[in-house]
Amino acid sequence: MDITDEQWEVVRKLLPKEEFETKRRGRPWVDPKAVLCGILWILRTGVPWKDLPERYPPYQTCHRRFQRWSREGLFFKILKVLAEDLCSRGRIDLSETYIDGTFSGQYA
Repeated sequence: MDITDEQWEVVRKLLPKEEFETKRRGRPWVDPKAVLCGILWILRTGVPWKDLPERYPPYQTCHRRFQRWSREGLFFKILKVLAEDLCSRGRIDLSETYIDGTFSGQYA
């Protein structure tokens, strides 16, 4: 399941203006919403990047953007906004959460 248009409008405000520039040098422009949906699909399924379905942008693009957004702290903000949206609509309950030893990171 990809993010909704309503969720995208909230996330879109977090992204830098450069993400939406269609006329630029270098690699061809790729829709940031499609990239985000590809990243979320990988995170949801846990499969290797190379197994990203063709309905999403190339896995190299999604992985590169995921790395950059994570390094810049942007991906954490995106996840936070999406979680808050789901919580406000009663789609998730964050009062009980579990984590196992395979998860670790810089965001505590």
